[in-house]
Amino acid sequence: MDIQRVLILLGLAVTSYMLILAWNEDYYQGSAQTSGESVVINESAALPGTAPVMSESTPVDLADDVPHLEDDNTTPEVVNIPVAKNLITVTTDVLILKIDTLGGDVVSVALPKFPAKLETPDIPFVLVDPKNLYVAQSGLIGRNGTDKQGSRPTFSAASTFFEMGDAPELTVTLTTVQQDGSRILKNYHFTRSEYLVDVDYQITNRGSDSWEGSLFAQIKRNSQTPVSQSENAMGMAPYVGGATRAGEAGEELYRKLEFDDLEEEPHKLVLDEGYMAMVQHYFVSAWVPREQVGNTYRARKLKDRDVYLFGLTTPGITIAPGETGTIGASFYAGPKDQYRLEEIATGLELTVDYGFLWWLAQPLFFMLTGIHSFVGNWGLAIIGLTIIVKSCLYPLSAASFRSMAKMRKLQPEMARLKERFGDDRQQFSQAMMELYKKEGANPLGGCLPILLQMPVFLALYWTLMESVELRQAPFFLWIHDLSAMDPYFILPILMGISMFLTQRMQPEPPDPIQAKVFKFMPIMFTFFFLWFPSGLVLYWLVNNILSILQQVYVTRQLEKAS
Repeated sequence: MDIQRVLILLGLAVTSYMLILAWNEDYYQGSAQTSGESVVINESAALPGTAPVMSESTPVDLADDVPHLEDDNTTPEVVNIPVAKNLITVTTDVLILKIDTLGGDVVSVALPKFPAKLETPDIPFVLVDPKNLYVAQSGLIGRNGTDKQGSRPTFSAASTFFEMGDAPELTVTLTTVQQDGSRILKNYHFTRSEYLVDVDYQITNRGSDSWEGSLFAQIKRNSQTPVSQSENAMGMAPYVGGATRAGEAGEELYRKLEFDDLEEEPHKLVLDEGYMAMVQHYFVSAWVPREQVGNTYRARKLKDRDVYLFGLTTPGITIAPGETGTIGASFYAGPKDQYRLEEIATGLELTVDYGFLWWLAQPLFFMLTGIHSFVGNWGLAIIGLTIIVKSCLYPLSAASFRSMAKMRKLQPEMARLKERFGDDRQQFSQAMMELYKKEGANPLGGCLPILLQMPVFLALYWTLMESVELRQAPFFLWIHDLSAMDPYFILPILMGISMFLTQRMQPEPPDPIQAKVFKFMPIMFTFFFLWFPSGLVLYWLVNNILSILQQVYVTRQLEKAS
């Protein structure tokens, strides 16, 4: 039996199996049926190029939205509260937000720098989307808090439209007054080219007693697949769900909070540092507390409804009569830029989930971005990365090619041994091993370099799937999106041809069954690669071409030396 071929086949089979597992476990999520709340989208009310807004008359059940400051088992009375008639639109160079004056919540976030589709560059991608009941809520709870179970404050603002223009910063202030005369200002601070929004409450206590309260900030969403998310031909969808930090420094910095898990048990944890995020393909929204001390992080499912809350509660503050106090948090809504996310909160960058091969994917991404900074094209960056990886593995590859050259030289003698021993596999294997020993050939010598390609291939798969930098990134000619499949299947077919040529340069297995399976592999892999991201297929195609060139070079060197 040709042990080398068996190990190579095994390595390729394991790689294919792990890719399927990666799809199913990390990128596939079925869609549950929506129940409970519903939001009517008023398409005609949307501004050109902006996200659609919620209908003014839509009733939304808010009774369970506001968290309890203390744990108890009481069930608040269900109260239907209409959405406020006024929606405030805020436009910066990278964000288009809609803020509901009822509660001052962010009910929609569109990202004009990221088109929803290549065919419609003027229509921005909608991240916080009312079609998915996706809302970023915040408020004040506690003894003097403005937000109660079944009751949210109504704010007023100087205008319903705010635009940053050429200014470096923009502040949008919402105002409400409590019964005792205390004035609450809810400020949204925007910075140019920044997806992080600072949200703070400025409380002026005009009552006769101390003002006491805490800030809650949470992301509300159903479990449905994002409306704007596209799936490939195999029906694969990326992970959609919550994420949080679940340990102190050096412990668990990233934990997925899947919808199904929250149905069985809510999440609660008190940490000095942390974040609460909602993750989807390429994009993330997250609340990060301003004061990283003693915050409570919670995630739960509302009873009998397809609605989930992922949020945090800060420690309480006390404001003396006549004094003014401030409490706040930061809200991020934008792309998974791992370097920026790392600056915002430790562990938040791990929402760019490279799987168990993160230790390999991280340097690959670093090299990929470094090359891109010089060449300015992500396709060329992938080709450059392939050349670097192939060059690093060349010493091992050369040993593999020399071993295969020796094995190919022994093919006639092996054929004679096969004819001599016929079906006596034991005698044939013994004679073949003696031949290897005599000629100094190692049947395992070519396996290691090929098997080393497998983890690199898997790591690059996760890198391409998770890196928002490659979303809608063009290459040349017909490849307009390296993160999507080749629309004309040209790259997969070329990859299959290159794999066939690589196979033709290798010695044929003496076992006829192995030989047939080996010949079928280019067809099988071409079929699999039809739906892979074109950037990944480009990597494997260039890798095969470099392998052919290296093998030709090593073979000629051996022929000159003999």
